[in-house]
Amino acid sequence: MTRRLPTAAIAAAALVSLAACSSGGGGASTTPSVVAVTTNSNPVSIVISNQPPAGNPADLKSFQAKLVAFHTKYPNITVTGSEIAWDPQTFAAQLAGGQLPTVVTVPFTEPQSLITNKQAADITGALKAVGLTDKLNPSALKVAQDSSGHVFGVPVGAYALGLVYNRDLFTKAGLDPDKPPTTWDEVRAAAKTISEKTGVAGYSQMTTSNTGGWMLGAGTYSRGGALTNPDGTKAVFDDQPMKDQLSMLHDMRWTDKSMGSSFILDVQSISKDFAAGKVGMFIGTPIIYQLAVTILGMDKTSFGMGSMPQGSTPGGSMSGGAVQFVNPSATDDQKVAAVKWITFFSLDGQLDQATAVADAKVAATAGLPVGLPGLSTLTNVNTDTYLGWVKDQVNVPVKNFTGYTASVNTIKLNPEPAKKAQDVYAKLDPVVQEVLTKQDADIPSLLSSATTQVNALLGR
Repeated sequence: MTRRLPTAAIAAAALVSLAACSSGGGGASTTPSVVAVTTNSNPVSIVISNQPPAGNPADLKSFQAKLVAFHTKYPNITVTGSEIAWDPQTFAAQLAGGQLPTVVTVPFTEPQSLITNKQAADITGALKAVGLTDKLNPSALKVAQDSSGHVFGVPVGAYALGLVYNRDLFTKAGLDPDKPPTTWDEVRAAAKTISEKTGVAGYSQMTTSNTGGWMLGAGTYSRGGALTNPDGTKAVFDDQPMKDQLSMLHDMRWTDKSMGSSFILDVQSISKDFAAGKVGMFIGTPIIYQLAVTILGMDKTSFGMGSMPQGSTPGGSMSGGAVQFVNPSATDDQKVAAVKWITFFSLDGQLDQATAVADAKVAATAGLPVGLPGLSTLTNVNTDTYLGWVKDQVNVPVKNFTGYTASVNTIKLNPEPAKKAQDVYAKLDPVVQEVLTKQDADIPSLLSSATTQVNALLGR
């Protein structure tokens, strides 16, 4: 998610999302946030990725407040914020050049390759020293473990995809905003109605920067399909679910004419159109709310989110999330300091009522969303309990997410491909783009070509 969203770490508590709340890429901050060491007791310094930029003052204010609070609890640890964020194109050079922060946030798709390439520190001992091991959800933790059970990262936020929709456009089109579509057939029908009644794109699709493949994969999963075989060694693009998803997109674009005129879109551009009332529906995660409402100024009452639409053979929703890993050059003291920071910044708000309330107050004061739904990476975390703790600070229209929150407790959750997921998505981007820009696109041929390319990658 860190390459797709300007806000990356997704979790139940609002402050958890700040773990990676900045634009992707970029260099080190020119005005980094620093908490100075004030005691000589085992002094240690660490650098944290994804510091929000000055252009995002609300997030930066909350980030700096957390730095101050962390310093109060651990005065011997110097924490420096950096705007450097995960980017696979620059990662190796940053690591080799000593520019990589101590703690970096990456998508769920990345830890296994980092472990294989010895590009992440083994923090098994640090987790035990801080007392975090038993608090982490074993299922989520697997994404950051090797075959021996050693841990190389901390899952800090998880999500399931769902249908993001504009409630105002639903009303204008004569649709019930409290009953969003739950199947792809219903999405197609609603999109056609919205487009005919309002003149905007009833449904829109991400297509670039790996998001085209990501969204096509999500649609394929929701129809009972997959992207690769179980061991991740071969693509299965020729299966019927992916063909059905592409055929539907083709027909919505060329027959229904319900997808507007913009077809080269990533998360930020589609969210901008959505916030401006130019898009009725698209597939996304709850954190889109923060981008559309907090940053782009959309009226929060217009934002709605429902369950992931299902095909005739329901397949569930694609899930993913964010993992924070530690630079392999970190010392043992830095590993422990890093895990303390990760726990304090990203997880304590779900475990402790006083911390949850304090974090929520800071977030609400800064104008950030409190109460966004999500999936926890911790054991024994109850969302209702958390919302009860912070009820006085909740500023998100929680009822507008009812369709989504009801579904994530029952729907099948499918992980993203474990091997070279971003590469797989990249090869599918052109397929989606061609289907939406060329009426005579040959879907079987496009998928056959993409299969050959992806199999070559997976076979390396």
